[in-house]
Order: sequence, then structure tokens, then C-alpha cells
Amino acid sequence: MGFSYRHLMAAGLCVTLAACNTPRGAGFQSEVIAAARPSQSGEEAAFEVVAVTRDTQSGLAAWPVVGDTSRSWIRNAGQPSSLIINTGDVVTVTVWETGENALLAGAGGSAAQLQDVVVSSNGEVFLPFVGDLKISGMSPETARQRIEEKYLETIPSAQVQIAVTPGRANTANLVSGVGAPGVYPLEGRNVTVLSLIAQGGGARGGMANPQVKLIRGSSVYGISLDRLFDNPSLDAEVQGGDRILIEEDDRTFLALGAAGTQSEFVFPDDRVTALQALSLIGGVDAGRANPKGVLVLREYPASVLRTDGTGPAKERVVFTVDLTTADGLFAARNFEIMSGDLVYATESPINSARSVLGLIGSALGISNSL
Repeated sequence: MGFSYRHLMAAGLCVTLAACNTPRGAGFQSEVIAAARPSQSGEEAAFEVVAVTRDTQSGLAAWPVVGDTSRSWIRNAGQPSSLIINTGDVVTVTVWETGENALLAGAGGSAAQLQDVVVSSNGEVFLPFVGDLKISGMSPETARQRIEEKYLETIPSAQVQIAVTPGRANTANLVSGVGAPGVYPLEGRNVTVLSLIAQGGGARGGMANPQVKLIRGSSVYGISLDRLFDNPSLDAEVQGGDRILIEEDDRTFLALGAAGTQSEFVFPDDRVTALQALSLIGGVDAGRANPKGVLVLREYPASVLRTDGTGPAKERVVFTVDLTTADGLFAARNFEIMSGDLVYATESPINSARSVLGLIGSALGISNSL
């Protein structure tokens, strides 16, 4: 059998197909990191490439954190349960006395009740036969004793009871993220953040890694709800005037390339490692991805750049992860993803070669049918 013109055309078609780039959904690892090498014209490398391995992971853990929106937090101070009287609180004072000629209760009476006495802006209340008396900053029991002492000066048999209804200065506001937002009275100094959230119906469902924000005056504190549950010493007491919000974690990372899912992902926990991120995105595409070429692209501000290896040398860094070795897997389990990172699964050149061979095989099949 001779080599026919039709076979020659088919062979030419094979060469053409082999020379063409097959359609791909991601770049090769070599293509992505090519700009890390200085150009022939002497231009500086555009970014730094760092392998995530057992040898580098401890050093990388000390690199600066980027994209972190976490705030400081306050601890539980172990406050007593009693309320501290504040301006705007409403006090009801009951004075008990004996004798026929009761000074406050009148003839035949045994008790006089002074209802809805509001603590003034200077912390005082007005009491008949006593005058203005400062009680703000006192516990209800201390205020009761102080009022009784004053009445005993004129009513030897006086006994005093008081009841305090918290005013606005002794309330806290659950602003958002709970079942029943609103203003809640603080019945004591030991009301904590979690107990107040519980009064508000708990955190609203469906939020990824809910974050608690506490606004106290000009200061803003923040912590994840999970950390509060896990560590009782962080369940801080609420103070009058505090505002509390529960919001979804606003940290995100992107997944692109030959990943199982290409999308933006919200951090489900305070800490997300490279392996956890791969699990969230459904791993890498078994038919396309290069398991030796999982990349994490990150940008650092110029202010944190280092030349001694204790931090990034360039603003743009590409971290490479090899999922085919135990060393790479262990290192990826300890390498933390940061907000704004891009997790990029590169294409396998072997799979592209298989695609070309498949096209050649198809072409040869066509030639045989000619």
C-alpha cells in the first residue's frame, strides 16, 4: 500500500493540531510563575515565589498578617451581681416607721412609699425630710443603708426598702444579628455578652463564622462567637451604653483555575489553612489539575517588606503547594490562608498532551475514513 495524498493531508492535519494550544481553563504552573524570573532586559522580577514545605512553614508563620479585620477584646472581670445605680435610674423608696404619729405615713399608717424617684443628672434623689441625697455609683443595698441612716436622724424607728429600675444609662443595645434586637436593661454588673445575646434570642442563623462587635464609647472590640463559646474567660461583662452587633465574617478568598469550584468563599472559621481551603472548594479537578502546582497568590503592603527572610521581599508573593508528597500535605495543613488570597489550581501539562493525542487520533480516524 502506498502513502496516498489523503494520508498526507491527514498527517499534515495531525502536525497542525499538535502545534496548536488546546483549550484550557487554567494556566500551567510554569506560565504563572514565569514573571518571577528577571527578564533578559534586566527588569526586576515581578513577584516572589516561595515553596510551602516543612523547611519553610515555621518561618512563614511569622510573616506579617494581611487582610485581617480582627480587633482586640476584653476579658471577664468577675463583677458582682448587684447593680450600680446610675443617672436616669428610677428608684422606689419605702420607709417603714412605728408609732401613732408617723412622720411620713401619717396617722395610723406604717409605711410611706416614694414612687418613681428619678436619679438626676448629678446622681441625686430628693427625699422628704432628707433633701437631695447622692446615690449614683452605689449598689442598691449601699443606697438603702445610706437613705436609712439619713431617716434615722429624724425618725428613730425608720426602716427603708428600695427597688431600682434601670434607666437608659444602665441599658445595652443589641443592634443587629440577633432574633430580637432592642434596648435591654442591665439588672446587675455581671450581665455578660453571651447572656445578653441569649436574651435577644441568640445569633441569627445562616451567618458564616459570626463575629461579635462591641462598641463602648469610642472603642470598638471584636471577637468570633465561637471563641466566646469556647473560652468563658472571654465572656466580658456588659456596661451601660454598650452596643453589640453580630455580623458575618467579612474575610474572603478566591478559588480559580482547575479547582473543584471557582468562586469567592467566606471564612467559615477564624483560621483557615490551605488544606481546609482546598476542601471548601471541592479539591482540584482530577481530570485537569496539576496536584504539584496549587498556588496561593497574595499581596503585601510595601511597609512590611523585608530583606532578611523574616517577611516577604516583594509586594506580590506566589506560594506553591505540592499535594503529591506527605511533606507538602503536612505543610499545607499548617499554612494559613489570609483574606484576599487567591487559591489557583494550575492545569496539568500531561492532560493537555492527552488532549492533543486525542485530537490526533481523531484526525487519523478521519483519514482512514476518507
